[in-house]
Amino acid sequence: MKKAKRYVVITTDKKGVFFGVLDKWLQKEAIAILKNAKMCIYWSADTKGVLGLAGIGPQEGSRLTPEIPQIELNGVTSIMDCTKEAVKQWKLELWN
Repeated sequence: MKKAKRYVVITTDKKGVFFGVLDKWLQKEAIAILKNAKMCIYWSADTKGVLGLAGIGPQEGSRLTPEIPQIELNGVTSIMDCTKEAVKQWKLELWN
């Protein structure tokens, strides 16, 4: 049986905020590997903070990078599961 994709928002100790499919989590090293990753450069007030990125997704006025195939993130400080609504928003090409 194929494992369901786990869409997450990850924060790092360098204040990076990333979205993608969690491929691997090395807890001892605080390293996560994301597939189909994007970075949130800026989120609008309508997003309602960093938890809003996982709950409702980036809203109009937010700035997201283009998607890349994979990224290894060091210094992971949080991993938040995304709602279906948030995933749809992250997949938009927002850069306003």
